[in-house]
Amino acid sequence: MNTIFKRTLMIVLTLAGLGVSAQENRDLDNFRYTDKRGVNVFESPKTTTTTFDGLKVRLGGSFALQFQGISHENSDLAGIELQAIGSNFNLATANLDIDVALYDGVNMHLRTFLSSRHHNETYVKGGYLQVDKLDFIKEGFLEDFMQYASIKIGHMENNYGDAHFRRSDNAQTVHNPFVGNLIMDSYTTEVGAELVLRKNGLLGMIGVTNGKLNQSVEKNAIGDELAEDGKSGGASFLAKLGYDKQINTDLRVRITGSIYNTGYVPNSYLYSADRAGSRYYGVMIAESAESDNFRSGRYNPNLKNSITAIMFNPFIKYKGLEFFGTIETASGKATAETEDRTANQFAGELLYRFGKNENLYIGGRYNTVDSEEMTGEDITIKRSQLVAGWFMTKNILMKMEYVNQEYEGFATTSTLNGGKFNGVILEAAISF
Repeated sequence: MNTIFKRTLMIVLTLAGLGVSAQENRDLDNFRYTDKRGVNVFESPKTTTTTFDGLKVRLGGSFALQFQGISHENSDLAGIELQAIGSNFNLATANLDIDVALYDGVNMHLRTFLSSRHHNETYVKGGYLQVDKLDFIKEGFLEDFMQYASIKIGHMENNYGDAHFRRSDNAQTVHNPFVGNLIMDSYTTEVGAELVLRKNGLLGMIGVTNGKLNQSVEKNAIGDELAEDGKSGGASFLAKLGYDKQINTDLRVRITGSIYNTGYVPNSYLYSADRAGSRYYGVMIAESAESDNFRSGRYNPNLKNSITAIMFNPFIKYKGLEFFGTIETASGKATAETEDRTANQFAGELLYRFGKNENLYIGGRYNTVDSEEMTGEDITIKRSQLVAGWFMTKNILMKMEYVNQEYEGFATTSTLNGGKFNGVILEAAISF
């Protein structure tokens, strides 16, 4: 750990030396703010004005710490004892963000997880190049097109749906009004490119990736076989259509529909790619388990091959009242299966923001998942969350959440049979 800390410190100090003059004005064009100003921002903002006056490096970071008081239980029919959990602090998590203005209209973002639940070593989440102008080719090149277009290329978080813009990303939790993410947490990082077009409130996005979480040049037997049959393989495709408009000073309306299709990628990680881990530590884990199950509290339907996932997200904000919804359906199969299975997810969030600059909020979320297990059971997971939050400053957020989650329909041989957990979590979050 000392070696990791020293290397990280060296990198930070070196970059700080390069970008020290840039820290006086830390805002960069066409970046989502990492603090409170980034709340309810989805795709990175697009503006044709520029403040670029040379290479500029911005160092930022996030820290999050929770005090967890949750209890759990399962059915006696399972005959599986759960590990004992009590009230205490979780491992603090930390991110390091490096944002760089490389050229007028050309930015780079890199996020590193310094500490996370699943990994005690520092590792890179991902990064991308964002192009909002093509003046590096020729001044004014395709400017009529680029005033509406943004291009992202890199090993990056897929822009599937809108829920991922409101989720906690390891230590970056300021944009999430709750402590936990959705039960079925659709999130993955893959190598690819996306094109976003925006005009008069209308939004469209198309993207393609190689479908891999862990990058490798090694061929996959399943993928090769499918390719020999003349079928397309080795790529995932994304698309989004939507409308996002500030109707007047009081009312904003956004609604989007998204699709993610893996083609014949043999091993997709759409619902299991978050290596940082769940916020509900230790819940529903068997006492005899060899793994700490860092995704505890979430549900992975184990759809690996030929996945088609569709998500609709309505968002309405009227003055301080805010609603965000998720309607999602995903179909696919595990490697050994021949027939597709389907998992459906529904979530509704209602928040009321008030106080000076809406620095206070209260709200709730109801989240359900219905899915068919590989073993044939039709299962249901239900979660209710109540939350209260306080932005002490634009960079510091305190929130308290009560969560209750129940499992229905799981086999009697499953640890989750008759399962339930509930309790309170307090989270302190800092982002700058």
